Amino acid sequence: MSLSAPTLLLGSSISSLGTMFARIVLLLSVLIIGVAVWVLWPIIIGAQWIPTPKDVVRKMLSFADVGPQDTLIDLGSGDGRIILLAAQEFGASAFGIEADPLRVLITRIRIRLKGLEDQVEVIWGNFFKSDLGAASVVTIYQSTEINKKLKQQLEEQLHPGTRVVTYSFIFEGWEPVKVDESTKLYLYEIKSAK
Repeated sequence: MSLSAPTLLLGSSISSLGTMFARIVLLLSVLIIGVAVWVLWPIIIGAQWIPTPKDVVRKMLSFADVGPQDTLIDLGSGDGRIILLAAQEFGASAFGIEADPLRVLITRIRIRLKGLEDQVEVIWGNFFKSDLGAASVVTIYQSTEINKKLKQQLEEQLHPGTRVVTYSFIFEGWEPVKVDESTKLYLYEIKSAK
């Protein structure tokens, strides 16, 4: 028994639809996995992103008296909002350290779009393993636990007079030189010599 031309065409169309459906399912699967990795990766590595509110960013930078003479390092720079504003509005050189590669990419694109490549840089890395000694200002929005781990590194690497401004979480054992309770900003100044 031979198949007629319409039957062959119908079979071929069904086969094409099956292949197209398989490709769509594969594409959606890759997309879902990609989004899941993007969302879960920071949690897996212990670097969950909770952005500093934009109105607080400006207050942080003013609170620390950031200016063109400063080199600012933001620990856990997320989407780059602090380092970009530090450069654009306060004239500082700014450097971000971020553990999430996608946020690093987003920040690098934003730096390029704003034409700040000579003033702002972000790296994909672990700030616990980074040299922070060039900073005159360090911005931090991390938990109290992270701040406990950071404390010794900051004392060892930062020069006396370096300003450390934190949002929401304090450094236990350090006395802030300035506090804004309404915004939960704490400004510290490194006292000990490197």
